[in-house]
Amino acid sequence: MSMQLAAGVLNQIFNTISVGLIVVDRNNQILLWNDWVEKRSNIETSAAIGRHIASVFDETPSAAFTSAITKTIDYGLPVILSNALHRSPLPLYERNDKNREKKRIHQSITLTPLEVDGERQCLIQITDSTTSIKREKILRSHSELLKKEATTDGLTGIYNRRFFDEHFKMALAQAVRHGTSLSVFMVDIDFFKQFNDYYGHVAGDKALIQVAGALKSQLLRASDVLARFGGEEFVLMLPNISQESAMQFAEKLQSAIRDLRIPHEKSLVSPHISISVGFSHFSKDTPLDSAALLKTADAALYAAKNNGRNRIFFLSLPLLTEQSRLFSAPAPKH
Repeated sequence: MSMQLAAGVLNQIFNTISVGLIVVDRNNQILLWNDWVEKRSNIETSAAIGRHIASVFDETPSAAFTSAITKTIDYGLPVILSNALHRSPLPLYERNDKNREKKRIHQSITLTPLEVDGERQCLIQITDSTTSIKREKILRSHSELLKKEATTDGLTGIYNRRFFDEHFKMALAQAVRHGTSLSVFMVDIDFFKQFNDYYGHVAGDKALIQVAGALKSQLLRASDVLARFGGEEFVLMLPNISQESAMQFAEKLQSAIRDLRIPHEKSLVSPHISISVGFSHFSKDTPLDSAALLKTADAALYAAKNNGRNRIFFLSLPLLTEQSRLFSAPAPKH
């Protein structure tokens, strides 16, 4: 094969592969500029050959790119500009004539030293990472959506019981380890079955969403957790507060629901939707097993409902009966 024919074949290869190829000499003068680069830079090969790489583009290439060329030529070592750190070093754009707004493509660039007739040159290989970046974003978004669905209640948008169970164990273990406190509140909407039967399930779902929003509005710290425990029951977990503060918080929960003023004609305790709250409190001086705190809060809620509903009931650890104390009287019927 003649040298001229071989050069022609190489030229065809350079211009058909789906990778951008640029070669520059020690003075950064362009020696090779293939069709891939031409189409994405809108700069014809004839206009690029012989020009300085930093001046051929309308916009100056990134400093990382020009520095990489210098290092490759001076030290004879390859350099990689990963897309993670250098998203678009060169002003190269998507091939879309219908799109008036030009969008830079995401690029992965490899710079390799070449030795030609005793002179060092730099081969610049450019690949379009746009599609892989978009795919990665889609996969990440899908993964986050699946994770959210696995830990979030579909109706109210707050955490579900699965999330609470996992984080409750961690929060309790941390409280035991560091000698801090942890309060758990169980909340039940009073006579909610009667509400659903009278107003309908659409109104019932709307009420659940409103109640969840009102309860969530009382949380002030990232460590505070609210979850739907099931049906019309909710559970809250607040680390590192005193027992007195826990009582005040329970009262705030009741007040927040009362302020919604959602009519409930079939309630036996209030003309509006109300809640019963049972809570318990762990501190460093309280002996307990891993399930006792949640069981005690649940027992406190049961006691609040059995004692007339629309009230707050506290049970201290570890005894569930002898140390119980009714903290609040029923809310006034108004």
